[in-house]
Amino acid sequence: MDERRLGPVFVELADSLVDDFDLIDFLTVLTDHCVGTLHVAAAGVLLADRAGVLRVMAASSDDVRLIELLQVQNDSGPCLSSYRTGEPVTLHDLTEERERWPRFADAALRSGFTAVQAMPLRLRESVIGALNLFHTEAQPLDPEVSGIAQAMADVATISVLQQRLIEDQTVLTRQLETALGTRVIIEQAKGKLAERHGLEMGEAFTLLRGYARSHNRRLTGLATALVKGTEPLPDLRPAP
Repeated sequence: MDERRLGPVFVELADSLVDDFDLIDFLTVLTDHCVGTLHVAAAGVLLADRAGVLRVMAASSDDVRLIELLQVQNDSGPCLSSYRTGEPVTLHDLTEERERWPRFADAALRSGFTAVQAMPLRLRESVIGALNLFHTEAQPLDPEVSGIAQAMADVATISVLQQRLIEDQTVLTRQLETALGTRVIIEQAKGKLAERHGLEMGEAFTLLRGYARSHNRRLTGLATALVKGTEPLPDLRPAP
């Protein structure tokens, strides 16, 4: 765990009082910080809509996005359990969870993950989603990392709820719908990059996100420009 980055990370997660607050970007930043600061293999976020239905809102890799979708589609998995109980769920060894969550465990193991932690996005009695952390190393999970991850989830929850208080419920619902539409745009941009430069979809997403951050661009804005063709489609791969 990179303790030097914790201060700036918490400041960024708490800084949601901006006019152009973007839910997808915010939750993508959360997953990025989990991977970069806590040194977990991958991370994903599920967020509930107005009807309490969980949606996959951010993931650090395509593998994790598919695993999160599998949980939602099958209404089963540690992230859903954490959301419904409001408590953390820790799976130290996924090979021992095949009976409890067979489809989830098999999918995660196929992607190389050996352990999972699910943290509720919770403030007192309000639970709005869950944060999933995926591990690839066969060793005991660090309780300090678990504590920091829950703290990051708590700060993110406060930021999202703060936005919900600022906006009325109609605006919030429209924001969630827009976020889901934005995900489609991002997927289309990934596809264009992958086809143009012969990349895997996961590599295309990593390059797209890295280009956006290094050029101080919104991920959604860059993806929209690439899909609509309003700016050239650059080769985002680093020079050899």
